[in-house]
Amino acid sequence: MVVKIRLKRMGSKKNPFYRIVVADSRRARDGKFIEQLGYYDPLTEPKTIKFDQEKAEQWIANGAKASETVQRLFKSQGYDITAKTAKKAEATEETEAAEA
Repeated sequence: MVVKIRLKRMGSKKNPFYRIVVADSRRARDGKFIEQLGYYDPLTEPKTIKFDQEKAEQWIANGAKASETVQRLFKSQGYDITAKTAKKAEATEETEAAEA
């Protein structure tokens, strides 16, 4: 099962509101999800982004991949998800090299 961190659209027509969720990649965009991590409201000034950083780190450590949009939102809040995955990949390579 491929797990992704992505946005789920909520709100009425022309009044979007998004939830940041962890979901199976095969599910529909607004379908069933595993866990909600936070929300994003693009209509407020400034745009509102709230998410649980600890839960996001936990899901990334377990192999979840964030969508490009979610990566950009996390980065705007000072949380660089690409650096976390790069460190994880380096640690995996080091352990594999030590075992060989």
